[in-house]
Amino acid sequence: MGRIVVGVDGSDSSIKALRWAVRQAELTGDTVEAVNSWEYPASSWSVMPGMPEDFDPQAVATIALTEALEEALGAEGAAAVSKIVVIGNPAQSLLDRAAGANLLVVGARGYSGFKATLLGSVSLHVTQHAPCPVTVVRD
Repeated sequence: MGRIVVGVDGSDSSIKALRWAVRQAELTGDTVEAVNSWEYPASSWSVMPGMPEDFDPQAVATIALTEALEEALGAEGAAAVSKIVVIGNPAQSLLDRAAGANLLVVGARGYSGFKATLLGSVSLHVTQHAPCPVTVVRD
């Protein structure tokens, strides 16, 4: 049994990629690892002005990932997927998690993508640098 890593940011594209990865895992017997990555704004490594002092972006990202998985797969399906939330650049986080994986799956565009582009910056970057095969799920 191997591992399929899928990037999930909650966007429609990433939900489609998640569903595709789960179907692929059913065929191959691999496990699925859903990865959500977050990072502080590049201008500051401190909490942004106006944010509550107890703001926990890791917790927010974890809740967002859990909700996306449950919405896409139902509670039982979501429970079968490993949930990984990391701080860091999304593309690099996926590349790091993909080391030793059988497959990396991403959506064509996430929340930050321009609608007119064929690939978003994360999907473009991982297709060029991944240590394993990559599937880009298009809308």
